Amino acid sequence: MGTAKDAIKLAKDQKAVAVDFKFLDFLGTWQHFTTPISELEDDVFESGLGFDGSSIRGWQPINASDMLVVPDPSTAVMDPFMAHPTLSLICNIVDPITKEDYSRDPRNIARKAEAYLKSTGIGDTAYFGPEPEFFIFDDIRFDQNEHAGFYYVDSTEGRWNSGREEGPNLGYKPRYKEGYFPVAPIDSQTDIRHEMVLAMESVGLRVEKQHHEVATAGQAEIDLRFLPLVKMGDALMWYKHCVKNVAKRHGKTATFMPKPIFGDNGSGMHTHQSIWKGEKPLFAGDGYGGISELGMHYIAGILKHASALCAFVAPTANSYRRLVPGFEAPVNLAYSSRNRSAACRIPMYSPSPKAKRVEVRFPDPSCNTRGAERRAVGSGLARRRAHRPREGPRVSTERRRLHRGRRRDLARVQADARGRSAAPASASVRVLALLRRLIACASRFRPLRSTRAVAACFLATATAHPRRTSAP
Repeated sequence: MGTAKDAIKLAKDQKAVAVDFKFLDFLGTWQHFTTPISELEDDVFESGLGFDGSSIRGWQPINASDMLVVPDPSTAVMDPFMAHPTLSLICNIVDPITKEDYSRDPRNIARKAEAYLKSTGIGDTAYFGPEPEFFIFDDIRFDQNEHAGFYYVDSTEGRWNSGREEGPNLGYKPRYKEGYFPVAPIDSQTDIRHEMVLAMESVGLRVEKQHHEVATAGQAEIDLRFLPLVKMGDALMWYKHCVKNVAKRHGKTATFMPKPIFGDNGSGMHTHQSIWKGEKPLFAGDGYGGISELGMHYIAGILKHASALCAFVAPTANSYRRLVPGFEAPVNLAYSSRNRSAACRIPMYSPSPKAKRVEVRFPDPSCNTRGAERRAVGSGLARRRAHRPREGPRVSTERRRLHRGRRRDLARVQADARGRSAAPASASVRVLALLRRLIACASRFRPLRSTRAVAACFLATATAHPRRTSAP
């Protein structure tokens, strides 16, 4: 880990003339301010620098606005997009009175999640490998005023421009849902993506691959090598920064909006997750998909808390334009070893224990990535003591919906899906089910209140003495 002296030495070696202090707000926007290099001294890394916390969305009220940024020296790199040599530092937020880490600082939340994982004794490192997708557009316009409202996006790659006069139009436009992933000249943006990769590598990120994605109009994906939770949060901020600034350098706009184009695939952020203890991958085992019991517990936690997680990992109204059938989106609240429509997928590319992980597919890149990753860890660990999910086929959404209110029938449907026959319900079970339905119906009508009372008394007796309800 770098020290304050290492950061100052880097600035001197690179002849930096300024220092850029960056931090993440509650909603996931990277904020910054810049000082001359003469302001960078050893005590800055201890005492920090002040700023107005009331001007940051969701943070401090105006009567308690003073806050501190305290830079982390291990994050020191040279910013590749400044016109003048500038050292960049990622900061933590601290209360100037109590000197405590700020509870609404996403980086602090991520650090606490890592500490919590270690405190459980289950593991000591949570690795995350996100796959953010994005579009590179040539034109974006929007407005909302007293007499009109509209949005407009355009790309030279867009299939809708196949008949446009371009002097000349060469016709290399990826068809809808066919952008994954032909070579050039159909893929016209490989050089731009490669420039983005080089910018990421210049700030210390390790990139695994880059390619065109499924949609037309310049959808792209660049995959980062997995990292621990806090470091990946920092890396994703640099990722978005590099993508947007390289696109702007080419006169284009990059957007991480989940569904900017109707009728074609949207942009997700499938996130690979695993927990390790030392050099041991804890998700590797001999269960379904080669996953351990802990891994299945982790999946159970994600699925159980999926609706709450969506508030953080798919936070915009546009996020749910993406999560619809027909566009390779994860629309099934289930897990699978290969099915990409499942909320949780178990990749089967390699049998190596080190490659065993869970891919959570419903997040999208519009989210605050630090908060999303921290809540994924919390949800996964929350079910570590739950019963292991049963192996085998899951009941389809349609069949589950049809039998939602009929527990006995649902059990039979689930048994049939697993290739087993369900034993018919006993007479006592049938009688108890009839009594419960009678009570439910009688409670709705005043003339039947006495019937309801009689049924309730009989149900109480039957529950206490189940043998009396058996049919001859």
